[in-house]
Amino acid sequence: MSWVIFFWTLLKSVLFSSGGYGPLPSLHSDFINYGWAGQKQFTESLAIGQITPGPNGLWVVSLCYLVAGLRGALLACIALLLPPLLILIVQRCYTRIAKYPATQGLLDGVVIVIASFSVIVVFKIFVSNGIDVETIAIASISSILTISRRVSTNVILLVSVLVGIVF
Repeated sequence: MSWVIFFWTLLKSVLFSSGGYGPLPSLHSDFINYGWAGQKQFTESLAIGQITPGPNGLWVVSLCYLVAGLRGALLACIALLLPPLLILIVQRCYTRIAKYPATQGLLDGVVIVIASFSVIVVFKIFVSNGIDVETIAIASISSILTISRRVSTNVILLVSVLVGIVF
């Protein structure tokens, strides 16, 4: 196992997730593909993450300990701590450059890229699960309600799941 690749895989998964269980799909795919972990390690680490107090994201440390021992757990801790530190550094720099129009243009571009990735992922999910009228209706109504901000996102998710189960 290359420790550099191991660390960059962890960091990539943590950077491009929303925290908690966000890195799970990426880590699962990468760790399985590299042959570093099996389903048993994921199940055990998620169970440990559920029963231990503290932030939900610490299941990653358990997974890396099960996969690579103490060194893996330490690399996971570093990978989990770097994004918040990076945000602090960026925030400090942003206050100095926020007044420039190029800064706002860059941020607008980043938002467009993230929105485009989201659309691509949703499209791939639709294609892989089969496109049907019910799925399109649920997605469309959920999107409209989310954009209107009149209904809580949690309520939208709950109702969408229930409607999906019924159909």
